[in-house]
Amino acid sequence: MKKVILLCFALALCIGTAQSQNFRKVDKSPLDFAYFPDHFAHDRKEGEKAIVRVTYSRPSKNDREIFGKLVPYGKVWRTGANENTEIKFYQDVELAGKKVKAGTYSLFTIPGEKEWTIILNNELDYWGAFKYNEKSDALRVTVPSSTLNETLENFSIQFDAKGEKQAVMKLGWDKTVAEVPFKY
Repeated sequence: MKKVILLCFALALCIGTAQSQNFRKVDKSPLDFAYFPDHFAHDRKEGEKAIVRVTYSRPSKNDREIFGKLVPYGKVWRTGANENTEIKFYQDVELAGKKVKAGTYSLFTIPGEKEWTIILNNELDYWGAFKYNEKSDALRVTVPSSTLNETLENFSIQFDAKGEKQAVMKLGWDKTVAEVPFKY
């Protein structure tokens, strides 16, 4: 009887190990979220609702030259890695002076040496920017880019409040940051 129980236990362990090997490995560019207001901040107000949420993947620099090389200047970029980045506005906002209706959009960019074009596109749920269709753009704005003092290893998006019902969305990686102002 002990041998049967031991055999059953060993068999169960083997089956469990074999099944767990079917899972894919962790992405090299992990999925992340950026919120405004920041829902993870220690000073957030109780019951405060999000105005905007960005869902994106965070590629690493890994000793590579990023802008102008890995991410070419003047070409549409998915603004992260893997699936195209999505931005959801929970209410109507004004992005860099242009009105945006509440809703979910793909967020693409065209990085340049001194400025970036920020693109909100109506097509969702596809990988990369390979099927990007300019005819589906909901909005395009141009914002300046600048140089960071320190190297940012992973592509990052964060929001900073800038006064009464105003904020800025920062897109940064390597030594570059583009800042997109918005009002809500």
